[in-house]
Amino acid sequence: MRVLLTGHQGYLGTVMAPVLAAAGHQVTGLDSGLFADCVLGPPPADPEGLAVDLRDVPDRALDGFDAVIHLAALSNDPLGSLAPELTYDINYHASVRLARLAREAGVRRFLYASTCSVYGSSGGDELVTEDAPLRPLTPYAESKVRVEDELLELADADFTPVFLRNATAFGFSPRLRADIVLNNLVGHAHLSGVVKVLSDGTPWRPLVHALDIAEAFTAVLDAPREAVHARAFNVGGEQNNVTVAEIAATVVEAVPGSTLLVTGETGADPRSYRVDFSRLRAAVPGCEARRSVKEGASELIDAYRRYGLTAQAFERRFTRLARLADRQAEGTVGAELRPRRAIG
Repeated sequence: MRVLLTGHQGYLGTVMAPVLAAAGHQVTGLDSGLFADCVLGPPPADPEGLAVDLRDVPDRALDGFDAVIHLAALSNDPLGSLAPELTYDINYHASVRLARLAREAGVRRFLYASTCSVYGSSGGDELVTEDAPLRPLTPYAESKVRVEDELLELADADFTPVFLRNATAFGFSPRLRADIVLNNLVGHAHLSGVVKVLSDGTPWRPLVHALDIAEAFTAVLDAPREAVHARAFNVGGEQNNVTVAEIAATVVEAVPGSTLLVTGETGADPRSYRVDFSRLRAAVPGCEARRSVKEGASELIDAYRRYGLTAQAFERRFTRLARLADRQAEGTVGAELRPRRAIG
């Protein structure tokens, strides 16, 4: 297929593009470039792409594509809470417009990167399925719920939206993110020797490796229409339903000489849930998350050492909120988070 991959210069998109290409698809990217320079290690080989903000995609830009994989978003809860109006403009309104443009252009499949955060707090010990009530607790999660609702209304015989609710990602990407839980804890252990947990460690988190996400999207892209049409799927594996305390203990094991410090200063996090991932395995046989949290922690510490991760880069370049603040201070990003292009 000819595939448009939005957010191809982000943490997940940088991992997904080569997986799609290896599966035989022709990949074109679309990205504003906000985090294109957030690279650790050798620069990635990006596919050809459109340098455009999601809010400014031209009307005919999707002509000729068979499928869209939509990853682009303001991509975490702190960012969304800082500027909720921009979160809704980009994550919600611009995403729905993109889907409408795709349908008008004859795009047949639209894979939407949603999140398990839509479940909020499950309030019990049972595994959460895709049919559970949605209780988004942040503007980021709320924006995902709204897009899912509107995409469902767009579905018809010629347009197949699919909602892939990713667990919290982990693992190395050439465009690193240090503000997601496992990547963050391994970074702190590497740089300070301390694995610091600010909550009481009891919240449950479903985690999934970035490569498992890429492989799941690729499998759903190729799946029979009747298996995936207008359906939601949790992306991850039950073995990676872990508490924050368990994640921290895994990091201590992966980084020799590090110590665990649970401060509990933020108390119990209301975002606590365990997730059932069986629907995707049943719908798309062979589509299964294979990489463990332990493997991810080892992979990350090896990469941090190999590529010389520094405290400055960890705290500023690879943390989304800090990176945007720095770019705004430099004048390379405007108040509405649109990159300012050099002239001349």
